[in-house]
Order: sequence, then C-alpha cells, then structure tokens
Amino acid sequence: MKDISKLAKIVTKVLEVFHWVGASLMAVATVCSVVAPQYVGYFVGFDAKECCGAELAVYGFEVIADVTNGNVDMTLFMMFGIGAVIILVMMAMVFRNLNLIFKSAENTTPLQKDNIRMMKKIGMFSIVVPIVGLIMSVIIRVAKGVDSVETSVDMSGIFMGIVVLCLTQYFIYGDELEQDVDGLL
Repeated sequence: MKDISKLAKIVTKVLEVFHWVGASLMAVATVCSVVAPQYVGYFVGFDAKECCGAELAVYGFEVIADVTNGNVDMTLFMMFGIGAVIILVMMAMVFRNLNLIFKSAENTTPLQKDNIRMMKKIGMFSIVVPIVGLIMSVIIRVAKGVDSVETSVDMSGIFMGIVVLCLTQYFIYGDELEQDVDGLL
C-alpha cells in the first residue's frame, strides 16, 4: 500500500505542476493574443486549416476558431484563453488537494477533517470546470455571433464532482464514528 501511496503522491504532484505550467503558458498566450498576436504560436500549438478552422480545446471546452489567410481570429482565441486559464487552474487545484490528501494520510487515518475539506474542494473544482466552459461558450457565442462560431462543452465533470461530494459524506460519517470509538476508549 505504501508503494501505491508513494506513486500517487509523485503522479499528483507532477500533474499539479504540469497544470500550473499550462495555465501560465495559456495566460501568456492570451495576453499575447491582444498585445502581440504574432507570438501566440510560441506558447500554444494549433493546426489552423482554412476549410475546417482551428480546434481549441481544454478539458471538454472546445471552440472551432475561424481561420482567415492562415491566421486564427485572435479575439476568439483571447476569449478561449481566459476560460482555459481558469479551467487549468481549477485542475491544478484538484491535483494539489489530492497530493495533500495522500501526504496527510501517510502515517495516520485518512478520516481527518482537513482531508474531508480537501475532498469537498476537489468535488467543487470538478463541478466548476464544465461550468466555466459553459459560461465562456455562451460569452463567445454572444460576442462572435451564434452562427459564426462552433463551441462544445463536456459536462461530465459535474457528475464526477457530485460523486466526490457524495463520497465526502461517507468520509464525514466515518470520521464521526472514529471519534465516537475514540471517545469510548
């Protein structure tokens, strides 16, 4: 069990760092899309085709951007980038909390108030990710016109968040039982 816990701590920390780096790069690319659009390609890569557009996607939030003369619509990219930064930060926080849960449960019971609080946060962050995608999708479609842009949002993160929040209730109950048993001894 200790080997799995050690591996989980390493994997969650690596994923957290990757998400923070991704959020930082996307923030820089978003700023560049306004200030110096010619440099956006240094921070993000997308395959821009005249016929189909450029597909921008992060965690189920997808936008097909118009391509004109081989260039992506930078206003659309900027709006996508704002949503992508928020989503990547939320996912970095999910992996941060997972890592902290594995660390704190290392030599003691996982039924701790801090772990329960962090599990609630993981559930909330998981729910926020598709909601941010949905809000940004609506903003993009209103700003650019309903017929001129194609967006989609995968809402499965909401269900995952609900599952985590439900499991949190069992951890709360387990913590209460553990305190009752400790009080009897």
